[in-house]
Amino acid sequence: MSEPEGAAAHRRPPEVDRVAASRAAVAARRARAAVKAEIASGERSPLDVLRVAFAEPDSPEGRLRVTEYLTSIPAIGVTKAARIMDQLGIADAKRVGGLGRLQRRRLREYIATWIAAHGGTGNRLVVLAGPTAVGKGTVAQYIREHFPEVAISVSATTRAPRPGEVEGKHYFFVDDAEFDRLIAEEQLLEHATVHNSYRYGTPRRPVEAAISSGNPVLLEIDIQGARQVRRAMPEATLVFLEPPTWDELVRRLVGRGTESPAEQQRRLETAKVELAAVEEFDHAVVNRDVGEAAEKVVELMNPRGATQRP
Repeated sequence: MSEPEGAAAHRRPPEVDRVAASRAAVAARRARAAVKAEIASGERSPLDVLRVAFAEPDSPEGRLRVTEYLTSIPAIGVTKAARIMDQLGIADAKRVGGLGRLQRRRLREYIATWIAAHGGTGNRLVVLAGPTAVGKGTVAQYIREHFPEVAISVSATTRAPRPGEVEGKHYFFVDDAEFDRLIAEEQLLEHATVHNSYRYGTPRRPVEAAISSGNPVLLEIDIQGARQVRRAMPEATLVFLEPPTWDELVRRLVGRGTESPAEQQRRLETAKVELAAVEEFDHAVVNRDVGEAAEKVVELMNPRGATQRP
């Protein structure tokens, strides 16, 4: 039995709605095409596109099919993309923003490895962060000594100098009033209170001057600061420094003897939370050996004339 003509007409969207839907679909396709073009031209890092897609699944980045995303990357064709997806356990119809947690991590790690193997990030600003006592300062110092072409940003801090630390080389040591002035005058690229006590911040002008001159710049900062740099400079590459094991992290923190037992316990509790932040970073480097970890960080920067470890 056929349904009344009026009933069928009632179920059809009004003409104006169909036109609007068609225009929205065209706009969405164009937005996705623009993202693919930006990846293909090198205007945007594939890792930056992944960050947006995972954070905003309904964005043009998130609505890209994984196949479209992969084939937008230079040197990855349809056949290679299919092989990658099979290797990562991702179905053909999946969109980047619709991937599960494990699939997201596998894809991000694969792309990070791909970029490192094909000439580095090409970015002039790399942020090195990680949990307390992981050895960020030691790795940065090694880079300072063995890779002079890399500019190491010097942070400002309100804490007192530790034994052996030099003003202007390791930190700019300032009081709270001076730190407040730097914030008020927007002279800090990022700043944060660490371990509920001291404040740290990155002076903006030296970083911008080094980048403008074409030099690669390394920011060795805490995780809170790395998040601020990510918002201020999305093009920056974030590298997470990991300890080989939790026991080794505890050994390093207790062994350096610069904190009281109560402060050590507070920092370890913070470190448990900080370790989970690895998912927010573009690359992860395990600090088993300082020299090897430093080389890996420098390789990601791909600065001109980088030397090898002696």
